[in-house]
Amino acid sequence: MTRLLAVVGEGAVGTPRVDAVQVRAKQASDREVVAWTRELLAELAPRGTRVIVNDRLDVALAAGAHGVHLGRNDLSVADARALAPVDFLVGATCRGPEHAIAARAEGADYAGVGPVHATSTKDGLPDPLGLDVLAATAREIPAIAIGGITAARVRDVMTSGAHGVAVVAAVWKDPDPPGAAREIAELVHTS
Repeated sequence: MTRLLAVVGEGAVGTPRVDAVQVRAKQASDREVVAWTRELLAELAPRGTRVIVNDRLDVALAAGAHGVHLGRNDLSVADARALAPVDFLVGATCRGPEHAIAARAEGADYAGVGPVHATSTKDGLPDPLGLDVLAATAREIPAIAIGGITAARVRDVMTSGAHGVAVVAAVWKDPDPPGAAREIAELVHTS
């Protein structure tokens, strides 16, 4: 299944917007992901939206993406940082402050922290971390909260110290995905 993961935060000149889109296409071929990433870059980069590839540094670099997000079993952050250009974003999945400290030491720019709340978007996830673990992790590295994030939960997540949120279901299951993304971006911006 191919999905986009929209990461929303404060946009340029204080205008709320989607700051980044993560390409997550586990079942697609490398060539398909590269082509799709390039299409997204052509459409979104002029608007200031970054395109990040999930899991695969090689695919991200081949496509000219702005960054890569690495899971706990992917290439290490240190190895990715050694291979990537200086301005290339490297994110790491973190389950708490100890993971965040290690990711930061290896050169991660941010951490995807979660699941903060229960979610049905991905199977086999561990129990939700909650806001206290998110807050502790955000003190170590810029934290993007993921997992069960809805418009109703954005203020609490941001108040806990998150630097932004990553959403899937809150946008894609909404009858108006662009409207849902704008609403969440506005909430992140005003929190």
